[in-house]
Amino acid sequence: MIKFLDLQKITKKYETEIKEALMRVVDSGHYLFGEELKNFEIEYALYCGTRNCVGVGNGLDALRLIFRAYIEMGFMNQGDEIIAPANTYIASILSITDNQLKPVLVEPDISTYNIDSDRIEMAITARTKAILIVHLYGQNAYQDKIANLCKKYNLKLIEDNAQAQGAFFKGKRTGSLGDSAGNSFYPGKNLGAFGDAGAVTTNDDELAKMIRILSNYGSSGKYINMYQGMNSRLDEIQAAILRVKLKYLDADNYRRREIAQFYCKNIKNPFITMPFAGHQTLVLNSAAHVWHLFVIRCSERDKLQDFLLNNGVQTLIHYPIPPHKQAAYAEYNGMTFPVTEAIHKEVLSLPISQVMVDEEVKRVVDTVNNWKE
Repeated sequence: MIKFLDLQKITKKYETEIKEALMRVVDSGHYLFGEELKNFEIEYALYCGTRNCVGVGNGLDALRLIFRAYIEMGFMNQGDEIIAPANTYIASILSITDNQLKPVLVEPDISTYNIDSDRIEMAITARTKAILIVHLYGQNAYQDKIANLCKKYNLKLIEDNAQAQGAFFKGKRTGSLGDSAGNSFYPGKNLGAFGDAGAVTTNDDELAKMIRILSNYGSSGKYINMYQGMNSRLDEIQAAILRVKLKYLDADNYRRREIAQFYCKNIKNPFITMPFAGHQTLVLNSAAHVWHLFVIRCSERDKLQDFLLNNGVQTLIHYPIPPHKQAAYAEYNGMTFPVTEAIHKEVLSLPISQVMVDEEVKRVVDTVNNWKE
C-alpha cells in the first residue's frame, strides 16, 4: 500500500537530529519559553522574511490571535466583516467567528482553487476590515490586485499560511506578504511538528507584542494581566523538532515539486482534471507552489477513490463539505457558492511527500491512468 502520507518514514529521515534536539530539551529542564522557542522564532522569521515570529499552540490559534489582537488594538470591532474564501478548511472561518466577526465568503478561481481576486471588490462594504487569503494546497494566493484593494479601502491583509510554508511571490515568501500571517505546523504539514504547533509572522512590531501578551493569559508580566487572554504557547519540544526540519524544508519542497511535475506530465486519464500551477511543464521551477497537497478532480470521485484504494494507493479528500454547508454554520447553509460546492464534490488528493520514491510515484500514475468511469 502506498500511504497517503508516511509520517514514520518522514521522521526516520531526520531521526538522529530529532533525538539530539529532544535530549537538549530534556537536559535543559526548561520546557516552555526556553532557548528552543527563542531560536525557532528567530530562524523562522528569517526564513519567512519578517521581523517577528510568535510561536503559538496551533494554526487556528495563530489566526484567532491575529483577529483578537486587531480588536484589542482598536482596528476592528465585533460585528465587522472579514472577506474570506468560500473554498477553504473550516479553521479559516472559525478564526473569524471565534472573535465575533462576520465572514463574507467569496468564490475561488476554478483554475487555482484560491480566492478569485476579480470577485473581491464587489464584496467590500463599509464594515469590511480585512481580507483573509488562504494559500490553499500549498499554492500562493497573494496577488498585487488584492494588496491594492487593501490599500484602497484601508483593509488588513491576513494570510492563512497553514499549507504553504516556503512558497514565493516575486521573491518574497508566503507568511511575509500581508500585514500578518497564521502558520500551522500540524504533523502532516510540509513543516510539521510532533503535535499541534503554530506561529504568527508579521512585520508589525505592535501586533507581535499584543499577540505575545494575548497568547499568555493576557499577561504583560508575571501575574499582571492586561487582557482576558488565552493559553496558546509553542512548547520547547515542538520548537526543537521544527528547528531540525526547517533546515531541510526547501529541499523537501523541491522533492514535492519533482513529484508534482511527474504527475502533471504523465497522468493522462481523460476523466481527471489536473491542478493548475502556472504552466504545467514548469512545475519544477515554479516557486509559487510547494505542493502540500496534489489535488485532482473527478466527477466520479468516490468511485475513483475506491478503485485506487483497492489497487494499493491511499488517497484523502480535502475537503468533502465546504464551511458554509457545515452544521456548525447552520445560518449559512442556505447560501449557494456553485464553484466551491462543485470543487468539494470532486476533489481527491493523491499521495505526495518528500519521502516518496520514484517507483511509488510511477505506480500512482499508472493506477490513476488505468481507471475508467
